[in-house]
Amino acid sequence: MLRRHYIFYGRVQGVGFRYTVYQLARHLGLTGWVRNQSDGTVEACIQGNLQQINQLIASLKQERFIRVERFEYEELEVLSNENSFEVKY
Repeated sequence: MLRRHYIFYGRVQGVGFRYTVYQLARHLGLTGWVRNQSDGTVEACIQGNLQQINQLIASLKQERFIRVERFEYEELEVLSNENSFEVKY
């Protein structure tokens, strides 16, 4: 189990990115959150096993309207009390 804080760059706002992350995360059993940033990036904290997280990232790269040009992440401490995934506004 691990937790990562991501920043996604590219065409990631106005294309359903947050909803797509939300749907994929819930389908894969991941927890955390996703939200738009004022600079045009999208920020997310994603928690689960490495295989599930990698599957989410790979799926995002294959979406039709979304274009992830690059992303950065840092490892965070796992939260034991988190049990859902949400879109933050």
